[in-house]
Amino acid sequence: MEERLQKLLSQWGIASRRRAETFIRDGRVRVNGQTAELGTKADPERDRVELDGRLVSPNSRPTPLYLLLNKPLGVVSTCRDPQGRTIVLDLLPEAIARGRGIHPVGRLDTDSTGALLLTNDGDLTFRLTHPRYHIPKTYRVWVRGYPPESALRAWRRGVLLDGRTTLPARVRVLQRDEANGRTQLETILTEGRNRQIRRVAEQLGYPVERLHRTAIGPVSLNPSPGDPLPPGSYRPLQASELQALRTQLDLKSVLVRSNLKEHSG
Repeated sequence: MEERLQKLLSQWGIASRRRAETFIRDGRVRVNGQTAELGTKADPERDRVELDGRLVSPNSRPTPLYLLLNKPLGVVSTCRDPQGRTIVLDLLPEAIARGRGIHPVGRLDTDSTGALLLTNDGDLTFRLTHPRYHIPKTYRVWVRGYPPESALRAWRRGVLLDGRTTLPARVRVLQRDEANGRTQLETILTEGRNRQIRRVAEQLGYPVERLHRTAIGPVSLNPSPGDPLPPGSYRPLQASELQALRTQLDLKSVLVRSNLKEHSG
């Protein structure tokens, strides 16, 4: 049965759909010897699909990897950067980062820190980044000033951005820093528009000074008390975390995670 190339490459664990589209636009994918274009379809039962001259197929799928990274400040959440800045893959050993199709799921801004998932599971990536699946993401946010309850209520209800109201959010005060004139909030979102927290806080009159993501759904930087994941470090997802995440995303089959040990960046 024919499927779009980007979907096949994603299903085979070669790359996320978005990254597969980039491969196709860059002329790196061929079907039966012909350079593919966006919209090209292929039947894996009869067509020869190549990436960079190498035959790929369902059997090309590498061992599935599911990693949680604590992204440090200044690191770019992409697989490559034209400006030569440090990217998240630079924080992984070469044997993991290269040649296995691993990529960040979504992104954290360069000036934000915290939890970032990396995987080579295209289906998981697609669902985690699709607006249909409202996976909650938890943030610790330092804002300038002391937002009153009226501002927090407005944030919780939803704020108009680009002509569309944000989905309801959970926002609560964690602490007030009187010495530095700032407030720390816990914010839980179920959508991920571009720089959403920063833009909402700015619009309400309390600009963000620091933004740190602590959890993505059931996956936390601090899965047990006193055991935080240090900045620049990563760990494989626990089997229970992966099971819970896939259940939330309505992915029925659970792939066995790789037996990787935790590393520090």
